[in-house]
Amino acid sequence: MSNLSDQKSSQKKHFWHKKPAKKELSVDDITIVDKDMLKRAVGAAALGNAMEWFDFGVYSYLAVTIGKVFFPGGSPAAQLLATFGAFAAAFLVRPLGGLVFGPLGDRIGRQKVLAMTMIMMSIGTFCIGLIPGYDSIGIYAPVLLLLARLLQGFSTGGEYGGAATFIAEYSTDERRGFMGSWLEFGTLGGYLLGAGLVTCLTAAMPEQALLDWGWRIPFFIAAPLGLFGLYIRLKLEETPAFQKHMEKQEQLEHSKPQLGLWAMLKKYRAQMLKCIGLVLLFNVSNYMLTSYMPSYLTGILGLSELSSLLLILVVMFVMMPLTLFWGHWNDRLGRRPVIWGGAVGLILLAIPCMMLIGTGNMLLVFLGLIILGALHTCFSGSMPATLPALFATDVRYSALAIGFNLSVSLFGGTTPLVTTWLVETTGNLLMPAYYLMGAGVIGVITVFTLRETARKPLRGSAPSVGSRAEAHRLVNKLRLRSQKAQAQASDVKK
Repeated sequence: MSNLSDQKSSQKKHFWHKKPAKKELSVDDITIVDKDMLKRAVGAAALGNAMEWFDFGVYSYLAVTIGKVFFPGGSPAAQLLATFGAFAAAFLVRPLGGLVFGPLGDRIGRQKVLAMTMIMMSIGTFCIGLIPGYDSIGIYAPVLLLLARLLQGFSTGGEYGGAATFIAEYSTDERRGFMGSWLEFGTLGGYLLGAGLVTCLTAAMPEQALLDWGWRIPFFIAAPLGLFGLYIRLKLEETPAFQKHMEKQEQLEHSKPQLGLWAMLKKYRAQMLKCIGLVLLFNVSNYMLTSYMPSYLTGILGLSELSSLLLILVVMFVMMPLTLFWGHWNDRLGRRPVIWGGAVGLILLAIPCMMLIGTGNMLLVFLGLIILGALHTCFSGSMPATLPALFATDVRYSALAIGFNLSVSLFGGTTPLVTTWLVETTGNLLMPAYYLMGAGVIGVITVFTLRETARKPLRGSAPSVGSRAEAHRLVNKLRLRSQKAQAQASDVKK
């Protein structure tokens, strides 16, 4: 009898040993974000993204001119294909940039790596403006263009993942969606600046002058923009989440070794697949609208170059406040409903939109473009907060940089090239719609696998609030919730 009693006592002790009491959260455990530093962090990250998309806007709007300068021997369609081929080639090295800069960002810090990527992006863009045309140096001209694009692609491999991580780790849990949406606001602003500059040059300069030297001007502007962005980024402190992670590492007798590439991919396999699916949805719609449509309107539908450029510019301008609108509302409604709504919208409306665009009527073309742009803002307003939340602090930069750039390389950056080839091969002007619908289907499937992260701490991080008063309210709220759960458990036992 005594042995049986001892055994039960031992089991009881073992039971409680397996489920230790959870440490109650205190105010000191909560990250209190400095509002001024948050604004500077968001601005610096958005500026880098704007720099990247300034180049994309310039390159996309000058695609026809660049084709004539660097690939003069082919037909207009062949020149366009070659130009977009050089555009797509940069995306092939983006995963390599992610493999280099991502682990570096998890090891030495986000801020230092983002400064590096800013320098390299600026140099790559500036160098394009220096390259002589095909008439001057022959085959070396397109080769040098390709090398400059590869440098841009490599540096960009560490840019978006780092910028999204930087903003997400600086933001409060309640407003992470809205703060993240400023990253895409910067994207659209940079694209608008680049595209607007090309539009002004196209309107102000004779076609031959633009072909001879005018096209170089936007690429030269990259240098002062890059220096300004670098100055802003060097003034920033490291993110609170990364600082706490490094402090924990220092407190341990033996620091936790950083996961190797294959170990990380294996551990976060499900999250990586979700990241790739979301980025596919996000970037196919993005590059279809921003990189392919200007050339589609001019080269395929035969609209005047100036009219096409102005149409896209107006659409981009409308998309900027819509991105912030969805950034605000995905903090309220949740990330999943907003992304799901945009994906379903693509499936249902891609064909009607392309039919409207295909009429060639300026008003109907604008209507089709504005609907596609509005659907895209569901993604641009939500993804900067959704993607970093998939991964823990110690691998967030690495995993996001690799997953994001792998998906962009395979599906996003190749969208203009593949769509141009499909339209050219089949003669079917609805091919862009089918491509968008495919991305929408993948997006819907991916969203169903996500857990909601709105108004919740990042994986592996403490709650983050904007003031000490908010921290006290959160602690009291959690304490009351815990007491209520204990009371309910006690009632069940009775």
